[in-house]
Amino acid sequence: MQAVLNSALPVFALILTGFICGFFGVFDKTATDNLNRFAIYLALPSLMFTAMSRIRPDQVQQFGFAAAFCGGFAVTFAVAFVVSRLRGRRVANASVEGLDAGYSNVGFMGIPMCLLVFGPESAPASIIATLFTACVLFLFAIVVIEIDLQKADGFWSTSARVTRAIFTSPLLIAPVAGLAVGLSGLTVPAPFASFTSILGGAASPAALVCIGLFLAQERVVTNDIGSIALLVSMKLVLQPAVTAFLAFRVFSMPPLWSHSAVILSALPIGSGPFTIAKLYGLEAGVTSGSILASHVFAVLTVSLLVAWLAQI
Repeated sequence: MQAVLNSALPVFALILTGFICGFFGVFDKTATDNLNRFAIYLALPSLMFTAMSRIRPDQVQQFGFAAAFCGGFAVTFAVAFVVSRLRGRRVANASVEGLDAGYSNVGFMGIPMCLLVFGPESAPASIIATLFTACVLFLFAIVVIEIDLQKADGFWSTSARVTRAIFTSPLLIAPVAGLAVGLSGLTVPAPFASFTSILGGAASPAALVCIGLFLAQERVVTNDIGSIALLVSMKLVLQPAVTAFLAFRVFSMPPLWSHSAVILSALPIGSGPFTIAKLYGLEAGVTSGSILASHVFAVLTVSLLVAWLAQI
């Protein structure tokens, strides 16, 4: 419980700080948009580069872990996407809701939590999970959104724009560059490492405060409560259940890796879906409400999961 509280409460406090600032008018909507752009164009890419540059070749050979973790978010994304489409959402919005259901807060919360619960040996698992979340799930959702928003321009025009948007995105360039550095064994020059670490350190507070600002300025309408409850249930129950099945029943891996996969998949929703929704001008009320609710309920669900894993 203490490990969960140590990781979850600071995250919730940052969201609450943003809410208070937005409620009392300390920041207006323009400031919220600018803070969001800072997070997605500068701070988040720096954080991703720093995390990926620490990957070593011997840390990317746990294929069972990768399959279990990716299988969990893939199934959850697909279920949420289909449900959203059946409820009449357009493809872009359904993609954001799929991201809500499958996007764990691995970067901001997963790494410190695993270190607290499992010790330093779990760091590679957390970093690899961050890689797949950022470079597979996150970018897949961006591709779907780009295709939907620009499909009226025709196939070739849409393909060109999607390709340009993806390969010029700092959210792709930064983690891929970091991964290349990590796997090559190169050492990042100290001044540049300090630069990316300092800038990346702003990603978590900037993104989470921005969520609180949006909650205060836009409000979460009562008609969205059902959507929020459904997405939070998928994130905190369905995803870890699928991941646990794959980690314990389908793939073989050391207990540290299987336990880490389950814990990382059970984390609340990260800020990535919110930043994407705001960046593309999509409806972000359900996303911001789901992020907030998932962090509140994760204190209970993750605590129970940690207790269960301690018994097996």
